[in-house]
Amino acid sequence: MKQTAVVICPGRGSYNREELGYLARYHADKSAFLAGIDRYRRLCGQVAITELDGLSRYSPSRHGAGENASALIYACALADFTDIDREHYEIVAVTGNSMGWYLALAAAGALDQQAAIALVNTMGSMMRDGLIGGQLVYPVVYENWRPDSAAKANLAAQMERVNRLPGCQAYLSIDLGGLWVIGANTAAIDALKSSLPPIDDRYPMLLAKHAAFHTPLLQSVAQKARELLSPDLFGRPGLPLIDGRGHIWPPLATDTLALYEYTLGHQVVAPFDFSAAVEVAIKEFAPDRLILLGPGSSLGAPVGQALIRHRWLGLEDKPGFKRRQADDPFLLAMGQEDQRSRVVRQG
Repeated sequence: MKQTAVVICPGRGSYNREELGYLARYHADKSAFLAGIDRYRRLCGQVAITELDGLSRYSPSRHGAGENASALIYACALADFTDIDREHYEIVAVTGNSMGWYLALAAAGALDQQAAIALVNTMGSMMRDGLIGGQLVYPVVYENWRPDSAAKANLAAQMERVNRLPGCQAYLSIDLGGLWVIGANTAAIDALKSSLPPIDDRYPMLLAKHAAFHTPLLQSVAQKARELLSPDLFGRPGLPLIDGRGHIWPPLATDTLALYEYTLGHQVVAPFDFSAAVEVAIKEFAPDRLILLGPGSSLGAPVGQALIRHRWLGLEDKPGFKRRQADDPFLLAMGQEDQRSRVVRQG
């Protein structure tokens, strides 16, 4: 009997040193798909993703650049999507985090392959001539991943204080499980970094080569994207889509122009609520599993934190989530070898 699954697409930051060679390792059989991406990028004067993936060393400046990282992640994730064993899993919905929304559109069939690489590559290349602002990450949960309302209130208060300083603009960019991603201009980032108490020698964390997406600072990018990309690229999805507000786009009732306008409008300049997307995924579709596409598995913790927030499957804290994942994983991350083997077709 098939199990139901909601598929989650990763965003920026999921192809790192450990993922170098991901396409060669898992998807050497998908030469036609990869050649299509490389052909498009060569026409844009960009290096082929198969060449980037095949390099002997990972280069943060090269692999992490938006125009390269976005295409690499798209290729890895969509190739993973085609490897899901459809005889064992019935995919009932698709969602993603931030850039993962573009991948979700492709996985659900709202974009064909040519339209998908055009969208991913165009949006990933927007900051080639210089970043607009940046993104800062800070925790809003206790160490055991239980929600901490005081931490949220304190962080919101710090953002309000910084926004009263001359020349500072800071906004919630992504609600990411137990983390808030703050999109801000340089002055606001500097002010927040100097005022937020350090946590675990890791936070506040500035994301390298990330612009202030999902904030009003990106209004010009949204406008430029609509000038470069046509609504004709978008079609109705073949699977339900859950967007960055928790809104469901059903296959038979999706207005494709509204989908285009959300993707290149609201989604670019307003907060992306990944936590809400996970909540809708579990409560509206009640899947047997969540499948996280590769590369990497960095969304595993935010998903776990979102599940704990709603006590899904009786999960109450980080140790409980880890025990469940060890015994009978509800979240299957294709970027982890042991969990990948539970998802892909065998033979």
